[in-house]
Amino acid sequence: MQSLIPEISFTQKKLKFDMASIDLRVSYLSILALLNFVFVFVTGTDFVRFISFRAIYHNITGGSALCQESVPWSVALRDTSVLKAVCVDLILLALFTVQHSVLAWPPVKQACQSVLGVLNRAMYCSTTALALQALMRFWQPVTNAPCLWSVHDAPWDIWFPLICFVFHFLAWAIIFSILLIFDYGELLGIKQVYYECLGMGDPLALKSARAQRLYAHLRHPVCLELGVVLWLLPTFPLDRFLLAGYLTIYLALAHSLDTQDCAYLSVQLRSKMQIFSIPPGGSGQALSTTANNNNHKHD
Repeated sequence: MQSLIPEISFTQKKLKFDMASIDLRVSYLSILALLNFVFVFVTGTDFVRFISFRAIYHNITGGSALCQESVPWSVALRDTSVLKAVCVDLILLALFTVQHSVLAWPPVKQACQSVLGVLNRAMYCSTTALALQALMRFWQPVTNAPCLWSVHDAPWDIWFPLICFVFHFLAWAIIFSILLIFDYGELLGIKQVYYECLGMGDPLALKSARAQRLYAHLRHPVCLELGVVLWLLPTFPLDRFLLAGYLTIYLALAHSLDTQDCAYLSVQLRSKMQIFSIPPGGSGQALSTTANNNNHKHD
């Protein structure tokens, strides 16, 4: 009996050490996930200001000219300051593309997953935010070239910026709503850490096969709304054309929706509409029956 006492004591110490290690790992993962969320959130706020409202406010407040209407294109395209700004902007866009595409390439993604594990998605979001911060901080406006268009005749010089503001506000509201629907916690890497701490595995693996297929083809479901934000402006200088054109082409090439994905989205939309169409006094049994019928019919 006495010989078992040291073994019991050793087991208890080992158990306490393992529990302390688990608590330390959970704290470590939680802190990193929180820092990633804060950095991505701040970057997203800066990006909204950079790509949208700053350009609109510039027209409303009457800031310095964004372009030179008196300079012909033949002269502007030979101006070294214009060419330098264009080259810098294209390099920044290319760096963002390399980061966003290379880290999403399956071989690189698997290698990062094997090293970072549950923090892989958070790392991807952090590096994306870092690339966007570099783009915003070092972006070079092209002020010595003509604008592609500029609304400066009364009364549209006041009304059109306000109209743009309304459309931009609605577009960003839709974008943020879609991000909430598409599980922003998993998109930002927070849910992966949370599930890991609870021992529940990968949250994406718990979704249906059709949902996983859709997520693989459409990780940024905001093409139309972002297109409105990129192109609808009262003044459109050359550097904005580079930004809008480059990102529009990149978004168009990055998505690969097919008929199966569209059918799945249609089914999910009809299911949600049926749920919202049930009156407040409707029974929970009717709601459950509707959901089950949709699942059996389409999955």
